[in-house]
Amino acid sequence: MGSTSDYYSLFSDYLMNQKANSANTRESYLRDTLYYLEYLSQVGVDPLVADEQAVQGYVDHLHELKRSPTTISRNLASVRCFYKFLIFRGMTDCNPAKGIKLEKTAKKLPQVLSGEEIELLLAQPDITEPKGCRDKAMLELLYATGIRASELINLNIQDLNLRSGVLYCRGTKGIRSIPVYPSAVVAVSDYIYRMRGLITGPESGNALFVNLNGGRLTRQGFWKIVKGYATEAGITKEITPHTLRHSFALHLLENGASVKDIQTMMGHADISSTQVYVQLLDSHVKQVYNNCHPKAKLG
Repeated sequence: MGSTSDYYSLFSDYLMNQKANSANTRESYLRDTLYYLEYLSQVGVDPLVADEQAVQGYVDHLHELKRSPTTISRNLASVRCFYKFLIFRGMTDCNPAKGIKLEKTAKKLPQVLSGEEIELLLAQPDITEPKGCRDKAMLELLYATGIRASELINLNIQDLNLRSGVLYCRGTKGIRSIPVYPSAVVAVSDYIYRMRGLITGPESGNALFVNLNGGRLTRQGFWKIVKGYATEAGITKEITPHTLRHSFALHLLENGASVKDIQTMMGHADISSTQVYVQLLDSHVKQVYNNCHPKAKLG
């Protein structure tokens, strides 16, 4: 039997050296597992002797704290991974989280922006200033390629071929090539050649997007940027950088792109992750019909 810190440290080393997960996934696993270990400590149960009832107690505890179904599901996945690690290390021979079932909830469709809202958002940055020019380039590139915010901030200058209009995105599954539409190429070129040199510093390196102190931009920093421009644009939807990724996928689908091609561009390992946009498109078409068909309005 060990302490919470012992288990946490061993699990952290395992995720770092054995599992091919992204940094964000590792952080989620570790954060969730720490909460679980702290819960077990409070109820006086060692992880090695915890049974299914103990894990169910933790799930019930999360429900009592009003955690969302998504958060609870992610926590349970993290606990399952933790016990797979213990089995791998020969510290236990069973996974008490394996048999825990959660109530299925209706999956919420992602929020997207309309074409008009995208144009409004892209029009907000003041490109006469270094910050606005950088922000315009980031927003254009995110909507042009549908990459994740974490992938955007990790881009280096050499990851973009401006002459060919192609972005090379380095994800956990390798490098994928994504076309970039001309106005996004212009926005990024303008930032690189006219403004980037005004805000770079010793720590900038090859980072494509840097903050005003010269360091690589963070996800939190970019999140605030998107929220700020959404407010300035008068967009009332609750949006995040991921909203632009969802909008990219839906707008491609609306204009005839195949689900398989969208999966490739977005870097989805499983096509089921991409097929949610088919549901979103069906929902969107139905909403347009109900709002615009004269007979539907009468109902």
